[in-house]
Amino acid sequence: MSGEHDPRMHSAEHILNQTMVRMFDCGRCFSAHLNKKKSKCDYRFARPLSEAEVQELARRVNEQIEADLPVREIMLDRELATERFNLSRLPEDAGDAVRIVHIGDYDACPCIGAHVEHTAQIGAFSIISQDAADGVLRIRFKLATP
Repeated sequence: MSGEHDPRMHSAEHILNQTMVRMFDCGRCFSAHLNKKKSKCDYRFARPLSEAEVQELARRVNEQIEADLPVREIMLDRELATERFNLSRLPEDAGDAVRIVHIGDYDACPCIGAHVEHTAQIGAFSIISQDAADGVLRIRFKLATP
């Protein structure tokens, strides 16, 4: 992750990732650049999304945002976290305890970043553009002020 540490964007990224997993059975993004004005996530995905898929993806992300889900964190022993989660994006020196961020019952993910307290603080999610090349799907998105 790069860019400014904006809790709204960071929480939206988690919801987008889980929605991609649920809709397309793909992994979470392998690269993300999060900024206050607009952000992008890269997925290992062989094709661009259809317009109907883009609209459904945005609808599902917004559904979770509007549900006003609580965002909470728990600490897990690194060994237990390794059994349940992919820790490849965490720094090696993250320590023996791993912070897991939960967004309601919708998503749980290891994370060191700042997040909102509940999803209604995120604001409306919209996909600006998307394209695919060389097995990578890039989704660009922005948030409205809540």
